[in-house]
Amino acid sequence: MMTKTVIIGSNHAGIAAANTLLDKFENQEVVLIEKTDHISYLSCGTALWVGRQIEEFDGLFYTDSEEFKAKGATIHMSTDVTDVDYANKTVHCVSADGTEWDESYDKLVLATGSLPIAPKVPGHDLKNIQFMKKFYEGQQIDHLLDQDEVKTVAVIGAGYIGVEIAEAAKRRGKNVLLFDAAERSLPNYYDKWFTDDMDKNLADNGIELHLGELVEEYRGTEKVEAVVTAKGVYEVDVVINAIGFRPNSELGKDHLEKFVNGAYLVDRHQQTSDADVYAVGDCATVYSNALQDTAYIALASNAVRTGLVAGENIGGNKIESPGVQGSNGITIFDLHMVSTGYSVQSAPRFGLDVKYTDIEDTQKPAFMKDNDNVKTRIVYDAKTRRIVGAQMSSTTSEIGMAIHMFSLAIAKQVTIDELALLDLFFLPHYNQPYNYINKAAAAAE
Repeated sequence: MMTKTVIIGSNHAGIAAANTLLDKFENQEVVLIEKTDHISYLSCGTALWVGRQIEEFDGLFYTDSEEFKAKGATIHMSTDVTDVDYANKTVHCVSADGTEWDESYDKLVLATGSLPIAPKVPGHDLKNIQFMKKFYEGQQIDHLLDQDEVKTVAVIGAGYIGVEIAEAAKRRGKNVLLFDAAERSLPNYYDKWFTDDMDKNLADNGIELHLGELVEEYRGTEKVEAVVTAKGVYEVDVVINAIGFRPNSELGKDHLEKFVNGAYLVDRHQQTSDADVYAVGDCATVYSNALQDTAYIALASNAVRTGLVAGENIGGNKIESPGVQGSNGITIFDLHMVSTGYSVQSAPRFGLDVKYTDIEDTQKPAFMKDNDNVKTRIVYDAKTRRIVGAQMSSTTSEIGMAIHMFSLAIAKQVTIDELALLDLFFLPHYNQPYNYINKAAAAAE
């Protein structure tokens, strides 16, 4: 007997669910419904393309509709789902040409992602105020930066996306002003010990920082001409809004149970409060191993994993999500920063009582060339001593692999004491005989 699964949204989470059903299971009918005219856009690469660190955007699309059609899936592109009738198990579709129809389902996967936060400050509807998430938004920003008359760009929000697009605009030769209500950049993932380095890095590379400044107004006639905060009025030609995102969970209406922030509340199978409806990616919750509870962590890596889990369960393989740590990283003007779990500053907001241990040391023995300093902070539960977070920064990209170990440590509830004597290999090309990770753990209170 065929099972018909309708998947709404075809970015990372939706594609992972579709591929799992089509590649691993028989008797699966898959219908993908996508609002835009493309699928599988790696939006995390937008800043690389806009900043010309990569020449073309083609590689940011890792699959296409033809590939899914070849596997037997039905795909409706440029189609909006305006309503879901959960009682009768149908979704109401409207295509770009105005055609309307109802699509029935046995199982429904909501992969609707997230929407940019758009404060309704005065002047928010002026031209040249851009968001940065979808492919066409990246195209619009790229087109604006091509214009000679665009000389000054304001980026609103100093999180990951804001910092990345600020670097990209600077690489395109623009004057860049970076605003955030917080007193430092990247406050959600890193403590001040790390963000002080990033703030200096940004300033040293010509980004004009306006941290601790909440944008109160945009001014202009047709196009934006100035950004207004309590501290001043700044003339700009373009504004890129990167304040953050909220779950796109409108289709759930009052039928599906939701988390405190509006995301669909799902179990470890990605199942919602309706047994025939699954939610994956940015529109859904995850299980945090650091918190040992439900959380909301919107990352592409999490989206893929949740899609895989939903696909397995719909196909009949009843597996549970192993949970996530929220591992992430960023590289800006050759400064690499990676983190996982919770920082010292963020931990109390989630009810965690933590301690931490810091170390700053060279990656390799002193006699080696191309030797970089590495800063490491390990965050651990004050009572159980299990590791709940880690942060690292360096000008060496080799730290990218080290954070994976900390991610696994959180998942497996490794204590800070167990890490002190963990067997880490030594070779001068890579590290020191007694690794800085061991040293940091050994120095813990």
